[in-house]
Amino acid sequence: MSDVDAVIVGSGPAGATAAEVLTGAGWSVVMLEKGRNHLLALDEPYGPLGHVSNDELKFLSRHFLGPDPFLEPRTFRHRESEGDRIFTGGVNNLPSTVGGGGFHADGKLPRFREVDFHARSELGPIEDADIVDWPVGYDELEPYYAAAERLVGVAGDHTANPFAAWRSGPYPMPPGADMYCAVLTSEAATRHGFHPYRAPTGVNSVEYDGRPACNNCGFCAFFGCPIEAKGDPVAPLRRALQTGRLELRTESYVTDVLIEPSGRRARGVRYLDADGSPHEVSAGTVILGAGAFETPRLLLRSGIGNPDVVGRYLMFHFQTYVLGIFPSRLHGHRGRSVTHLMDDPIVPDDLAAAAARAAGLPYFRGGIVEHGSGSHPIVEAIHLPPGAAHTRLMLESPMRDHMVAFTMQGEDLPQSTNRVDLDPTVRDVWGAPAGRVTFAPHRHEAACAAHWAPRLEAVLRDAGADSTFWVTSPPLEDAPRRFGRDPTPISRHIMGTARMGTDPRTSVCDPWQRVHDVENVLITDSSVFPTSTGYGPTLTIVALALRAARALAGLDPLRSTRPPDAPGS
Repeated sequence: MSDVDAVIVGSGPAGATAAEVLTGAGWSVVMLEKGRNHLLALDEPYGPLGHVSNDELKFLSRHFLGPDPFLEPRTFRHRESEGDRIFTGGVNNLPSTVGGGGFHADGKLPRFREVDFHARSELGPIEDADIVDWPVGYDELEPYYAAAERLVGVAGDHTANPFAAWRSGPYPMPPGADMYCAVLTSEAATRHGFHPYRAPTGVNSVEYDGRPACNNCGFCAFFGCPIEAKGDPVAPLRRALQTGRLELRTESYVTDVLIEPSGRRARGVRYLDADGSPHEVSAGTVILGAGAFETPRLLLRSGIGNPDVVGRYLMFHFQTYVLGIFPSRLHGHRGRSVTHLMDDPIVPDDLAAAAARAAGLPYFRGGIVEHGSGSHPIVEAIHLPPGAAHTRLMLESPMRDHMVAFTMQGEDLPQSTNRVDLDPTVRDVWGAPAGRVTFAPHRHEAACAAHWAPRLEAVLRDAGADSTFWVTSPPLEDAPRRFGRDPTPISRHIMGTARMGTDPRTSVCDPWQRVHDVENVLITDSSVFPTSTGYGPTLTIVALALRAARALAGLDPLRSTRPPDAPGS
């Protein structure tokens, strides 16, 4: 006998979506979250706790949402030849709290395009990269994308992006208010032949699902929302709790998945509570939604999955930052952090194709370009010089009120050498081996950044910037070190460490995200991604989790009809 029908590890978008589907289907669920709860009261009416505020120090410096890198260190190296590690501390940490990475994000929620699911077949291979087709295509996933947009609450203009894949209907909400700086840069980008559009965001533009519209306070990225104008993952967690069939246990650190003697099925999980006391939850199904860093770490500790594949093909988005300083004040710190995107670097033009050939590559795959701005006051203060000039520069605010930033979320090609494994000696506060990252970008990413950054600088100058410059994360090999002593990438998009596929020799999960060798373990987070694409991962995480959880519960698959006027009809 099991305690519950399913136990879910992690309360971010992946776990929250699975919980809503399963509890709605009548399943009993226990959700284990290692972090604290700052999001929702766990008794009716499951309202906000009031822990969230526009406080830079609390969120950006004091690890309010966790994890504290001194208690939960990660380690990093570029390649095995560097030894066990070259860095210990925070490595691409996402919040460790109820709501996970979805709690802090600014909520850009684009869909992938058709080609993203079959890049190998349509575009071909690239040397030293393991580009593969996904075992699911866009047409099958489209109704789940539509359901995910309704579940979270996405605001956007479905007619605005000329490169977008077909869709069965509009977004649930219209787009919100435009940022002034994004209007300027979008007009300039259009003059350069690019195609900026209003970003689809999981931020309410009108009242939706009982939550208010965004008030554009400016504290969106890296901050939770004090008024619950962001739906992901507030909405699915609250609905799951309202069924009475979800028990959410916080400060519960899962140490391992428990496997039956046959080796083919899991019987539950073992975890430590806030006092360090051990407990077990037995369940008919174990669902891992801990993220593409923690999920492979748990699989490795538990001896689940092909050890030659688990943790490999780690991908971050290769971020290229193009910055412009403007003579006038732009007030870019107000608004939803990013209100406009453009896909042009993902759909290369003749110039990009020529640059790829010159770099010895068959093609470029860039990423969405976010039209954003500078930082908040304390971050600006940290980066300004000390002394008498500090006060003057803070008043002038060159890095906040006068700065515009383009961020290209460049596709990171999968490589088997990029991985998460267990550090041989560094331990976390619970005594478990720390996760270790081995990561170096492919030359494709560097060449793509070197081509697109100057073109984006030209857009900023056309928009009125007096000066421009660009950097990447991780830094290019010949670039000056602008990120201090920390050599790690700073992207918070982590993917690919338990990729799905049909062959157990080269993948961890099947096309329905069930682990090949343990039939009742399901993975719902971005670790299942075979490629990273150039789009943010969150909406695709939710769509895939909907599809996998509905199949697990025996619900009918969702279907949609391509409109007659849709591209490709």
